[in-house]
Amino acid sequence: MEEKKFDLIVLGGGPGGYPAAIRAAQHGRSVALVEAKELGGTCLNRGCIPSKALIAGADFVDRLGAAKEFGVDIANFTFDYNRLAIHKDRVVEKMRTGLEGLIAANKITVYRGFGKFTSPNQIKVLGEQSALITADQIIIATGSEPRNIAAFPFDYKKIHDSTSLLEMKTLPKKIIIIGGGVIGCEFASLFARLGSKVTILELLPRIISTEAQEISQALEQAFRKTGIAVETNVKVLNVSSAEKGVSVAVEGGRTFEADCCLVAVGRALNTEKIGLEKTGVIVQENGMISVDERMETNVKGIYAVGDIASKWWLAHVASHQGLVAADNACGKDAQMSYKAIPSVIFTHPEIGSVGLSLEQAKSKGYQVKLGAFPFQALGKSQATLQAEGFAQVVVNEPTGEILGAQAVGFEAATLIAEMALAITNELTIECISETIHAHPTLSEAWLEAAFTVEGFSLSLPPRRSQHKG
Repeated sequence: MEEKKFDLIVLGGGPGGYPAAIRAAQHGRSVALVEAKELGGTCLNRGCIPSKALIAGADFVDRLGAAKEFGVDIANFTFDYNRLAIHKDRVVEKMRTGLEGLIAANKITVYRGFGKFTSPNQIKVLGEQSALITADQIIIATGSEPRNIAAFPFDYKKIHDSTSLLEMKTLPKKIIIIGGGVIGCEFASLFARLGSKVTILELLPRIISTEAQEISQALEQAFRKTGIAVETNVKVLNVSSAEKGVSVAVEGGRTFEADCCLVAVGRALNTEKIGLEKTGVIVQENGMISVDERMETNVKGIYAVGDIASKWWLAHVASHQGLVAADNACGKDAQMSYKAIPSVIFTHPEIGSVGLSLEQAKSKGYQVKLGAFPFQALGKSQATLQAEGFAQVVVNEPTGEILGAQAVGFEAATLIAEMALAITNELTIECISETIHAHPTLSEAWLEAAFTVEGFSLSLPPRRSQHKG
């Protein structure tokens, strides 16, 4: 078995691990990257990227459906889900190949195998290339996997987790989705737009409950409009395979039947089997690792990033945490801030949010104003037939500081970046209203929302200007 010493070891090659490895290599450190599966982790291989490739296909089908409005007559176009799945696989392969090349270019040593601590500064790798490697600095980035619940036993044929659902080659006629969170709602939107009959079963009073209430309501309304059945306050008792598909029993005696089912009710953290008991690192009951603002654990020289170290289970948060951890491991000074974390949901319509919602701001004691503006009043939205949704800004009334922002509609995931920049830099609403926004663009929604906070709107009648506390 090979034995080797490095300046830094990164355990896990996902969106938290590989940026950390690259940053440390850029600082001139010798770096080992240990990955048991594919480089890129869940996000690139089994999550963000493949799902967005499929969603892009649904977007294209939507636009074809609206072609006649633009004078384009496409009669009886056909759709082949298997070919879309092939496109998804090609995108993933291309991205993974590019990442492997980037890691090699940074002279990072990759160990393909399962890594487990044998001491606070040593990891044993078992797999394609077994090795015993040591380093004074180690970053844990092992991520999470779909949670397996006894009442919903995955068979990966009819009862799916998000990973196996992405591997399907045929489109289900009917699908039940247990869980109305981000993953569940994205898949619901995808399959409904491609022609599947979709039912969402959610335990809580509303879907995407982590988002502002008006955003949740807007998405549910859009879902119902497109034929998605949304059942809230529903407790699922069990899921079983039926003769032609699955049967889902819920509290109250009702059952739902479909070709297949997606269970999207959470993820399990990958911290149990990596030998943390050999390190002295504090692990909470839920499997999360305690870290400080430098992403360092209670054991000096051991850092943790990503799902295992944060309530924000987002790839871009993991990546930034990885950079912070790597900088600190290399003797720099960096701290992690969660003040302006953008959250994006690729449903139809899209959702983007950052900072505090109106309810959250009030609960923290702020005296707030909310300025909102509908996309239907934008020229760009009307020209592109993408007029659904709105943008809104939450402002601290005494100071004018922007506390939060939310958008639901076309390109909301991209639009939210402007507000993330504003909140990160503690800008006031005047900074937005005094910034010239190009016309005609969707970003004008932020300008108009800022105007409504200030008490007027250029593009709405006075009675429709919205600002409230």
